[in-house]
Amino acid sequence: MVILSREIERKFLVDRHPEEFDGLPGRKIRQGYLAVTEGGTEVRVRREGKRHVLTIKEGHGLGRGEDELEITVAQFAALWPLTRGRRIKKTRYRVPHDGRTIEVDVYRGKLKGLTTAEVEFPDEESSSRFQPPAWLGREVTGDEHFRNQDLARHGWPLEAGR
Repeated sequence: MVILSREIERKFLVDRHPEEFDGLPGRKIRQGYLAVTEGGTEVRVRREGKRHVLTIKEGHGLGRGEDELEITVAQFAALWPLTRGRRIKKTRYRVPHDGRTIEVDVYRGKLKGLTTAEVEFPDEESSSRFQPPAWLGREVTGDEHFRNQDLARHGWPLEAGR
């Protein structure tokens, strides 16, 4: 049995880019899913800049298990073809807000036009106290249509519109 660290995270749609967003450097991310189970466990590979990572996540909603393992460029290259049909491309911006960092993902390719934001917390209490800035739109934490694994497999959620 693998014991994963716990990740507490809230996710939002972004209706308009904040002023704080202007001039921030973005990091291009390519990620693909090797396996996704009905129970929400996922195994993915990600390239972010020069960093290559294999990630295992389990569960749904606010608190999830997560573990990451750095892999080599060669390992990433060997695994990447296995993700065909289950990939996303995005650019990530790190926006400081009230002592926290909001990670804003601007999707590219088949998801162009979709922008989401995620905020991580050390515990559920601080998560419930978080006051989102006005530029964050509807909260989609726990909405399966906006999980990256579902975006990679199914594309644009119908409810998001285009």
